[in-house]
Amino acid sequence: YFIKVGRHTVQHLITDFFSPQRYLPIQPCGNLSSFPLLFHPSTKGSQIIMDLSQRTVKRQASFCNGITFSNRPIAVYEQVRLKITKKQCCWSGALRLGFTSKDPSRINPDNLPKYACPDLVAQSGFWAKALPEELSNEGNVISFWVDKKGRVFYRINNSNPMLFFSGVPVAEPLWALIDVYGLTRGVQLLDSEMVPLDCLRPRSFAATHRSSVRRNSHDPRLTISLCDLSLQHQEMHSTSCHVPQNSQNSQQCSLLPSHLDTDLQFHTVHGLHVTALDKHTVARPDHRGDERTLVFTSRPMHCSETVFVKVKAGAVRAGSLSYGVTSCDPATLRPSDLPSNPESLVDRKEFWAVCRAAVQLHSGDILSFVVNSEGELMMSHNGNSAGMQLCVDNSRPLWMFYGLHGSITQLRILGSSLPPDYQGQSVPSSPSCTPGSPTMLFSGHSGMNLNTTLNISLNSSTTPSSPFSSHPQSPTFPSCSSSWSDECTICYENMVDTVLYACGHMCLCYACGLKLKKMANACCPICRRTIKDIIKTYRSK
Repeated sequence: YFIKVGRHTVQHLITDFFSPQRYLPIQPCGNLSSFPLLFHPSTKGSQIIMDLSQRTVKRQASFCNGITFSNRPIAVYEQVRLKITKKQCCWSGALRLGFTSKDPSRINPDNLPKYACPDLVAQSGFWAKALPEELSNEGNVISFWVDKKGRVFYRINNSNPMLFFSGVPVAEPLWALIDVYGLTRGVQLLDSEMVPLDCLRPRSFAATHRSSVRRNSHDPRLTISLCDLSLQHQEMHSTSCHVPQNSQNSQQCSLLPSHLDTDLQFHTVHGLHVTALDKHTVARPDHRGDERTLVFTSRPMHCSETVFVKVKAGAVRAGSLSYGVTSCDPATLRPSDLPSNPESLVDRKEFWAVCRAAVQLHSGDILSFVVNSEGELMMSHNGNSAGMQLCVDNSRPLWMFYGLHGSITQLRILGSSLPPDYQGQSVPSSPSCTPGSPTMLFSGHSGMNLNTTLNISLNSSTTPSSPFSSHPQSPTFPSCSSSWSDECTICYENMVDTVLYACGHMCLCYACGLKLKKMANACCPICRRTIKDIIKTYRSK
C-alpha cells in the first residue's frame, strides 16, 4: 500500500506518524475540566489536613507523614501543577514528586510510611524523587508530567522543562504522588494542563543543547534539560532521594518542641558584611573586610520565650558565635553603627549584654536561647544545657542579636516557643533608645560559675548607685513577677547589707561578701563585673 501511493506520500506518512502530536492523549484538553484534578480525600499521611475543596493540603506538624495522591489517574503529557503555599525553614529537604500505579482508594492510609523516599519507592508500583530545596520557595508553581517513554519532567513557573527521572511504565493508569516533606509545609493543586507543543518539539536540538549546557554549568541543581537525554540511563538509577535528610530531620525533630512559632525573623537592619535571605530567616556573612556581621531579631523577646537557631559552618575548622541582648531598637540603628567586635557596643548608652559561645560549633548544630523570669540568659547546645550565660535586665523589652565569626557560613532562625502559661501574651512594644539608659557589658567567661558553685539565685536586688564610683547608675534586675527581697542571694538567711564596688549592686550579706571577695576571679552575681571591694552598710531604724 505504501509503495503504491508513491514516494512523496510515504515520506509524508512517516513524518506524520513520528510527530509529537501522535503521542498526545486522545482525550483533548477541554475534557479534563469534566474531571478536575484534586487530592485524594482519604488516602493521605497522618499529618496532612485538607480543605473542603480537596485542592489545598498542609502538614500540621513534624517534617514527614505528608504523603498525598491525586483523586484520579493522570494522562500522559498531563501536567500536575502545584503552588507552594507554605514553607517551614527549620527542616531539610523539600517536595517529593512522582507517580504510582496503585489505586489510592485501595491503599490503607494507616499503612503509609513516613517517607515517600526511600520507604514508599522501595515498594513495587511507586516512583518518586526529591525536588531541589532551592526551588521550594513560597509562590513557586511546580509542574510535572510523564511522557510516552516513561520519562518524568518538571518545570518551575515558566522555566524550561527539566528531566526528573525515568523508568515509569505508562501502559497502566498512573496516579500522582506528592509528599509534602521537609521545607514544604503546604501546597495547592491548580488546574491541570496538557504539555505545550513547544516543550515537546524544540526548534533546534543543537541550540537547546548548547543553552542547556550553559545554563547548567552555573546551576547548582545539576539537572538537565528536556532535550539533553544523554544522561537518561543515569537518571534511571536516581529515582530516590538521599536517606540522610530523613535521619537529619529526625534528629532535629527530637531537639525541637512539637509546636514551633515561625513568626520570628532577623531584623532588616544588620551588619554591612551579612546578607539576610529566605524572608529574613537566614543570615549569611560574606567574610570580607572586618566582618561586620551582627544581626538582630525582628522583635523583642517574650519573657521565657526560647529561640532556636541552626548553624552552618565550614568543614575546615569550627566556627564561633557571639550573642546577647539589647534594649536598643535595631530600627534606630544604621548598618555603619554596627562594629566588627560586638563587645565594643559597651560604649553605647543603651543596655547591651554580650557573650561568646564557649563551645565549638559545627554544621547542623542547634542552639537555643531563653531569658527566664530571673533575668538569666540560658543556652543549650544540641539539646544539652550549657547553663546560665548572662544575667540581664529584663525589666524592659530586649532584642537578641548574634555575631557570626570564623567559619560560620550561615545562621538560620528555626523558630521560637513559649511555655504554655505564656502563650497568648502580647509582645512588648518596641521602645525608642533613650540616651539616659545605663550601659552594661557582661561576659560569660568568668573563671567561676557562681550559679553552680554558690547556688546563687538572681531573683532580685536593690541597686543604688555606688558612691565610690564614677560609673553610671547600674540597672535594676527585677523578676517578671516584680517581686523584691532583702535576703542575701547566697545564704538566704541574712539581710542584704553590703554594696559591691565598683558596680554598686547590693545583693549580699557582709559574711557572704567577704567569702566571695576571697575567691579567684570574684565577680558580682548580678552583672559579673569584677569585685574590687565590698562595703558594709548600716540602715537607720
